Amino acid sequence: MAEKKKTTIVLFSGDYDKVMAAYIIANGAAAYDHEVTIFHTFWGLNALRKDEPITVKKGFLEKMFGKMMPKGAEKMAISNMNMAGMGPKMIKKVMKKHNVMPVSELIDMAKMQDVKLVACQMTVDLLGFDQSEIMDGVEFAGVAAYLADAEDGNVNLFI
Repeated sequence: MAEKKKTTIVLFSGDYDKVMAAYIIANGAAAYDHEVTIFHTFWGLNALRKDEPITVKKGFLEKMFGKMMPKGAEKMAISNMNMAGMGPKMIKKVMKKHNVMPVSELIDMAKMQDVKLVACQMTVDLLGFDQSEIMDGVEFAGVAAYLADAEDGNVNLFI
């Protein structure tokens, strides 16, 4: 029996369009029977944030990080032509017209296809997030865990 192919993605960007690309690739790879891991670090972690308010005791800097960064995939800016928030609204309107799934649905699809979603524990700590602020179904691990997955990867991407 052939060994299962592996795809790993480091999702560093918090831009809506780049997160969308990462999840389209991840879902495509999973559909082709790859084991897929997405390692969310720094700004890519915002895609995994819950959008409802979570009460967590934090210091001043951690509160500021939490307030300044988007809560969840649908609140992220796009990488080009953001235009004070009009860009995401326009691209989402075009996406809906062409029946393209929003990122939040692509994330749900990835979960249904058993894509392994990992939040970088160092980044969670650094930005002052609590695990309760991250959506359910996400693992918390460090770079060593990502490297273990990527070591035998057939496709390894940094987005």
